[in-house]
Amino acid sequence: MADRQLQNMRGPRSTTLADLLERILDTGIVVAGDIKVNLNDVELLTVQIRLVICSVDKADQMGLDWWKSANYLQGSQREPDAGEAVPAATQEQFEALNDRLDRLEQTMGRLATQAEEEGDDA
Repeated sequence: MADRQLQNMRGPRSTTLADLLERILDTGIVVAGDIKVNLNDVELLTVQIRLVICSVDKADQMGLDWWKSANYLQGSQREPDAGEAVPAATQEQFEALNDRLDRLEQTMGRLATQAEEEGDDA
């Protein structure tokens, strides 16, 4: 009993940084501030800062899900749907690559034939 009274006198139990971070990410925290630059009572610049710190799950619950539609964050580019138009530049690049592949396959075929003929002559 004396230990408990001594602990209460010391104050609340300390939490680790990991516990604190987990609590903040789970519940979320908003930091807001305004910066104003005035010169002779004339407002020259106003910057409003709103910072939300939370976990991805919490942000998703709050409707902050901009990363779902950000193309630069996607791991791989998605294939266009059958009815979706492919941009002309992409189609031209595709056709150029196909032509190059065909030429390479033809060259490799000719080289293979030449190697076989030279092997037969030896």
